[in-house]
Amino acid sequence: MNQYETVFILTPVLSEDQMKEAVKKYETFLIDNGAEIVHRENWGLRKLVYPIQKKSTGFYHLFEYTAPGDMIAKIEIQLKRDERVLRFLTVKLDKHAVAYNEKKRRNKAAETAEKEA
Repeated sequence: MNQYETVFILTPVLSEDQMKEAVKKYETFLIDNGAEIVHRENWGLRKLVYPIQKKSTGFYHLFEYTAPGDMIAKIEIQLKRDERVLRFLTVKLDKHAVAYNEKKRRNKAAETAEKEA
């Protein structure tokens, strides 16, 4: 099983509930097809570098997961068919990227714990 990271941008015209429902759809799709979610992040509404479909902002989401190689084609087909998705990118992570992501999450958790104390 390889580890992947998928970032996708949802159209900004969605309500909060519609956005959450779209994210849940892809999370469920990944799990139902044998993927294991390692980490998920909601980056929120961000300004795009250049307009996409006449939109200048979008809701960014990141999934980090382990999955068999044939799973990537399936998730990308689903993302391409969805009108709510403006752009997406899937990257296969090597061992260095996996270690970097784990270190980054540990540091972020330590900062959060420090702020709460």
